[in-house]
Amino acid sequence: MRRPSLIAAVAVLATTISGCGFLGIGEEPADLQIYSARHYDLEGAFGQFEEETGISVEFIYGDDAELLERLKAEGDETPADVFMTVDAGNLWNAADQGELAAIESPELEQAVPEDLRDVEGRWFGLAMRARTVTYNPDNVDPAEFDTEETYAGLADPKWQGRLCMRDATASYTQSLVASLIDLHGREKALEIVQGWVDNDVEIMSNDILLLEAIDAGACDVGINNHYYLARELEEKPDLNVDLFWASQAGAGTHVNISGAGVVASSDAPDKAQRLIEWLAGPGQNAFVDGNHEYPVNPDVEPEPMIAEFGEFERMPLNAEAYGDLNAEALDVLAEAGYQ
Repeated sequence: MRRPSLIAAVAVLATTISGCGFLGIGEEPADLQIYSARHYDLEGAFGQFEEETGISVEFIYGDDAELLERLKAEGDETPADVFMTVDAGNLWNAADQGELAAIESPELEQAVPEDLRDVEGRWFGLAMRARTVTYNPDNVDPAEFDTEETYAGLADPKWQGRLCMRDATASYTQSLVASLIDLHGREKALEIVQGWVDNDVEIMSNDILLLEAIDAGACDVGINNHYYLARELEEKPDLNVDLFWASQAGAGTHVNISGAGVVASSDAPDKAQRLIEWLAGPGQNAFVDGNHEYPVNPDVEPEPMIAEFGEFERMPLNAEAYGDLNAEALDVLAEAGYQ
């Protein structure tokens, strides 16, 4: 039996909540402990789950790498029952390192498309986010975009001085580049990223700043997760930013997922599985709508604001590539001088 290291145990700055309130001293622990790197509007969905099932839930928050290291350090003594994260590569890594249990669930096989879940049933996508092109309609005619290879098309010199993108440390950037390596090979992916750099791309630390820069005309085009645009439009309906679905005549728009798996050492695997089944089924809208994410369940309609973005063809998701090619993606970004 492995025991947790003190360093790993204190590495995560953890916040624990129970349903709609904080766990107080002397209170009984919840039925399920969730290690979560997802911070978007969880209370409503999980409060509803508790009401419907009588199964109580608590969270420990951290970033993906911290929580995975904590799971590994705690071993069989971990209190965690569910590992929830916001990148397919992180889910793949957790499963690859033996931290997630394989489960059999006809409900999840029906609710979650095949490429959005692990072939061995160790993790399941629960919410989908599209990372696509956004632009200022005063400065850009969407006919300028390459409809077959939109991400690669931004390496064209005509976009010189017109691009804003996220920094190389963002998992969004790393997974996008990993998908380009998977799609085109390393040499072509490096050529694309080098083209962005040669076009004097302005690097920003978060998607909101990027959208504000496009709105202000500081840059013409960016790459954003769709839900950041939905959030901004909800608060600022006059935001001068439009969305363009990338590569609709080619491989499709890059997507990633927020998902979860049952921890291999869970003391309550049946309840943990029931939670994940609920999130992918009856609780889909409760889980995704508050953050304007797309449901993974094809039988569930997206909430009205993102429905207005229109339908799009997505790139098939390759979680193994996102995880296994992450180091190579970092090398490509570094070699191209992408900061």
